[in-house]
Amino acid sequence: MNSDELFQKNVNLSLEFSRYLFEHPEIEDKIPRGAQIVLLPEFDEELKDSNLKIARQQRQEGQPVVYVRIKEPLLKKVSQITELELQLTN
Repeated sequence: MNSDELFQKNVNLSLEFSRYLFEHPEIEDKIPRGAQIVLLPEFDEELKDSNLKIARQQRQEGQPVVYVRIKEPLLKKVSQITELELQLTN
């Protein structure tokens, strides 16, 4: 997997994690301010290993680290929209 693919996977994973936090605000309260958050998808070993390597390189001394182990794969949906209506005007 090339760096562009890893980057895109992390973008998608980050978006899903943000959505999860929005739906579960109690989780956000457990994350210390200024902590390094490391997303570790258990279903994608290559991405998980890459994220661990990057985290080790970027961690600041004394910075708390939160490892987020994501157990199940994300649903492969193109859109989360379940229904819409189009209105065309001239």
